[in-house]
Amino acid sequence: MSADDLAWFKSSYSSSGDGDCVEVAAAPSAVHVRDSKNAAGPQLTLSPGAWADFIPYASRG
Repeated sequence: MSADDLAWFKSSYSSSGDGDCVEVAAAPSAVHVRDSKNAAGPQLTLSPGAWADFIPYASRG
């Protein structure tokens, strides 16, 4: 699946300006993550389980 085929979402906690942000796209067997400033750049692809493990860690601030 290419990046163009995915529905990308930016966090509601993201600034609307030029702040650093990531975008996430969920697919049936993977979660894709990319830099919002470089949409054509590299992506990180995680299993749904790895993503679920990451979220509580990332939300600790």
